[in-house]
Amino acid sequence: VQLQASGGGLVQARGYLRLSCAASGRTFSSRVMGWFRQIQGKEREFVAAISRNSVSTYYGDSVKGRFTISRDNAKNTVLLQMNSLKPEDTAVYYCAQKGYSGTYYDEARYDFWGQGTLVTVSS
Repeated sequence: VQLQASGGGLVQARGYLRLSCAASGRTFSSRVMGWFRQIQGKEREFVAAISRNSVSTYYGDSVKGRFTISRDNAKNTVLLQMNSLKPEDTAVYYCAQKGYSGTYYDEARYDFWGQGTLVTVSS
């Protein structure tokens, strides 16, 4: 499995960006997909996750109400729509594919990771 994240860039506060993650392989539709981020100097943190059939979505407290995760199993793609961006959202964002066990917010439960895409929000 290979994951390729894209869509990062520089945006002003209160702006928006949409991140995309393209996955290879045949396991995409059977796995929970997630987004994590790592702010410089801090540990990686959970951002959002989506169930296999898109019925359930989960968000970290700091992005709830501003970010939306979605997926297209036909295209092996997961998206992260980020609205009302804040300078504190500046980070490298990673998409990841979860294994079959464990909680959605635990990064240790994710088997495959993309290379990360940098989001910079200016004030």
